Amino acid sequence: MVGITIDGQRLDVEPGSTILQAAQRLGIDIPTFCYLKRLPPLASCRMCLVEIEGLRRLQPSCATAVTDGMVVRTNTPLIDETRSSMLDMLLANHPLDCPICDKGGECELQDMVVAYGPRRSEFRDPKRVFHSRDIRLSPVIIMNVNRCIQCQRCVRMCEEVVGAVALGTVEKGMDTAVTGFEGSLASCDQCGNCVEVCPVGALMSFPYRYKARPWDLAETDTVCPHCGTGCQLTVGARKGEFMRVRSKEEHGVNRETLCVRGRFGLDFVESRDRIKRPMVRRDGALVPVSWEEAGDYLRRSLAAVENRAAGGLASARLPNEVLYQFQKLMRTVFRTNNLDCSSRWSAPFDAVGPLLASFYTRAPLQEVIDRDCVLVIGGNVTEENPVTEYLLRDAARRRQAGLLMLSARPSRLDADARLVVRVPPGGEAASLAAVVAGLLPSEALADIGETTGGEGPDRLVAALKEGRSVTLLVSVGLLRSPEARATMQQVNNLLRVLQLLGKEVALQFLFDRANQLGAWDMGVLPAALPGLRPVADEATRSALGRSWNAEIPSETGSDIDAMLDLCVDDRMGLLYIAGTDPLVAYPDRNFAKRALGAAGLLIVQDTFLTDTAGLADVVLPAAGYGEEAGTFTNNEGRVQKVRKFREPAFEARGNLEIFDFIAALRHQTLLPSSQAEIFEELTRLVPAYQGLTDDGLGSDGAFTTAIPTPPTGVFFAAPRPPSVHDGLVLVTGDGLFHNGYYSERSEILNTVAGDPYVELSTPDAARLDLSDGDLVVVRSARGELTAKLKINRSFPRGLVFVPENYRALHLNGLMRWGEYPCPVEVQRAPAISEIGSHAPAVGGKNFGQGMAGDSL
Repeated sequence: MVGITIDGQRLDVEPGSTILQAAQRLGIDIPTFCYLKRLPPLASCRMCLVEIEGLRRLQPSCATAVTDGMVVRTNTPLIDETRSSMLDMLLANHPLDCPICDKGGECELQDMVVAYGPRRSEFRDPKRVFHSRDIRLSPVIIMNVNRCIQCQRCVRMCEEVVGAVALGTVEKGMDTAVTGFEGSLASCDQCGNCVEVCPVGALMSFPYRYKARPWDLAETDTVCPHCGTGCQLTVGARKGEFMRVRSKEEHGVNRETLCVRGRFGLDFVESRDRIKRPMVRRDGALVPVSWEEAGDYLRRSLAAVENRAAGGLASARLPNEVLYQFQKLMRTVFRTNNLDCSSRWSAPFDAVGPLLASFYTRAPLQEVIDRDCVLVIGGNVTEENPVTEYLLRDAARRRQAGLLMLSARPSRLDADARLVVRVPPGGEAASLAAVVAGLLPSEALADIGETTGGEGPDRLVAALKEGRSVTLLVSVGLLRSPEARATMQQVNNLLRVLQLLGKEVALQFLFDRANQLGAWDMGVLPAALPGLRPVADEATRSALGRSWNAEIPSETGSDIDAMLDLCVDDRMGLLYIAGTDPLVAYPDRNFAKRALGAAGLLIVQDTFLTDTAGLADVVLPAAGYGEEAGTFTNNEGRVQKVRKFREPAFEARGNLEIFDFIAALRHQTLLPSSQAEIFEELTRLVPAYQGLTDDGLGSDGAFTTAIPTPPTGVFFAAPRPPSVHDGLVLVTGDGLFHNGYYSERSEILNTVAGDPYVELSTPDAARLDLSDGDLVVVRSARGELTAKLKINRSFPRGLVFVPENYRALHLNGLMRWGEYPCPVEVQRAPAISEIGSHAPAVGGKNFGQGMAGDSL
């Protein structure tokens, strides 16, 4: 430790700490413009100059390291004069257009001038003007360089944190101007982090422009609903109308950063696609009714299917309290363990469960990735968890963590990785088995290494052997593959072997749904009760049964696949779907449509009028994001408050209120029924959540507790090698600008995302005589779609990627359950004159017929 005295206050700090950091710890305010915590110091704005005893010149506190015995003063007359002069120079060319500037009321330059600036300016020359009109850099970013104070925050944030390099500077000195390539942001992520860090009104949000002033807004701190990273954000609303999103430097895993979906994609709350009133099916069409009429219809319908199987499917985007209550409703009122929380894949819980029980690390991501080696398995972090990507880039660049990538698809993070191993889709299990064989050589594993090995796994083995601590980040996209069980077993093997080698290990999943870990923790699973405890565990069932005053079925339930099979076989009396759209998400659209149409009674409880709602017998309008309070559990295991910032629209009711409504139709009562009481109950009954309190969640949330169990042994059986296809294979996942359900209902994201696309490698495009932007047809044995071609030079040969989240594409119509990746052909689309309309109809039970336009 080294000692420093600042303005008479003494403090011991870590070697390498700066004067600015020491002053902040003492609560001493030193003004800055160019400084940001997560960026290396630039020391260009000179606002943070301080006097150091023994030195003749003022020094920038943001870039000057503390030395033992250093004495610093921050508020002398010389410093005051210098700060005033710096501000005077900034104002010399700064336009005085505060009344029309969107930054008015929260402008750092305004605040600095009030606190430290001159009362009058000595400059009389005409102001330098770069342009007379604001420049629209992108659909969401607008620029006025005349206001720029050349702090370079935006340029450095874009390059060093986001990794997009969409902004740069031209010219020098006072003529320096920030701009995009040829006056646009063509290579931009559209994340708006440049807007967030801009201290003045040089970069602004176009969707928010001229809409409100900060003092008009009621601001609510909440959690982003778009992915499992769990970024904290602040929603600004005026008289209940959504206005904007911003982030705060001091809170959350994200601090001041957000991705494009988090910053610009919350306008879906104003979507016109809302379900306005309850609806029931009469004469083949959905008809708007009152809640009382819907109750009468449901009472009769539930009685008709009472002696048949029931099942429930809930979205992992719903809060913990809603998910907990949903599984309680299904298990106690409908007496079934037929439950699932994803319609895109079925988690092989016999393989995932041991991973969660033995290795899952419920700790800050910043700590988890601060290891010698970080191995990212599967997926595309850039597009699935963008803010997680920012943190991984920082770990690789600034803290020299050894970033290792093993995946089928390339990502932007590959450029910062120490090692990239490209595998065919479904080949992750075989590659991991080869790594395990290389780390723990023995005659028993020799055949596995020979069968599944190669140069890539050998290089991974060497890198993992060097590190003393290893973190595995596993993409949930791996669960799509028929080899998901084998892959999870090999992840378990790898962690176990690393432990045996004396290495410190950590594991987190990279979920692309906001509350996927919470959904698992709450027991929305066919084989697990709340707390990830097996349904077959009699002691757990008895304890929960006593608390719930009900008997819990002992048989393991059916997952989404088995429930749809029951529907097709005419054995499913009730299928209750809350907040999800399997007709769009399930990887076999034709089968899902047939199954949902065959259910005895299909209840859809949702905020939006989805394709699945179009097939329902009863549609119940539910409160959406921001219209009810609750909690999310993010990928770190961090529980955070999801706060209400608007009232439910039209006749929508809260999800918990609807569950009470359904239970009452069966002459039962769900207690407790309020959000606060349910949270209190689950913190008593779910082991990992015990000890949490509403007050204890605070501004940064609180972490659940890992309940470690002894790890299982190593599975030495070699997984099947990935299927070899001579032609092209289709994989899917999230796109950067869309991740489904919410994002496609955002008008702002739709302006950024553009048309759906088909991604292909340069060699494959050349072989097929295709050019970037061509309209192409992707055809499988099940169907076809048409979209624009996007050529990716980093893509491996033989791979076709189509984002899953464009509903109009009906991508899942090309797929068949259990066949992933899907063999396809790609060819140039015929000219418009040669084709008719290929747009598939929603179909089903006469969706949309007989419904008044003002009643949805």
